[in-house]
Amino acid sequence: GLSKGQSLYLPVYSHMLYGNLGAKGKASQVLLSTLVSIRNTDGRRPLRVLSARYFDTNGKLLAERVPTPIIIPPLGTYELFVELNDASGGSGANFVIRWDAEQAVNPPLVEGLHANMDGGKAVIFMTQSVPVAD
Repeated sequence: GLSKGQSLYLPVYSHMLYGNLGAKGKASQVLLSTLVSIRNTDGRRPLRVLSARYFDTNGKLLAERVPTPIIIPPLGTYELFVELNDASGGSGANFVIRWDAEQAVNPPLVEGLHANMDGGKAVIFMTQSVPVAD
């Protein structure tokens, strides 16, 4: 349905674990970059991104990635990027993205595209946001 605003929770991964447990009882891990894509799905009205707070695995706020509100035009996209070398978020990192609009609009589609394409192999997957209460 249409909405005038909400908060969205997006799970993201600074790294992921894989393989078997090694001699020290730990799994191997691979670092990941994340492209956060905030897409205005409304063809007639803009929306405004108020904030994009980045949290680590323990729920500690690492950064506000949208320090001033950003307008996304109809069918436009705003992107945030977490670099491959930024492992501060951990495997349980997340964004909480707040948005609003002057009139009720189609809610945005918010996705995280995770990638690592080093060493002749590729790890690529996506996550999607879910609405949460403020």
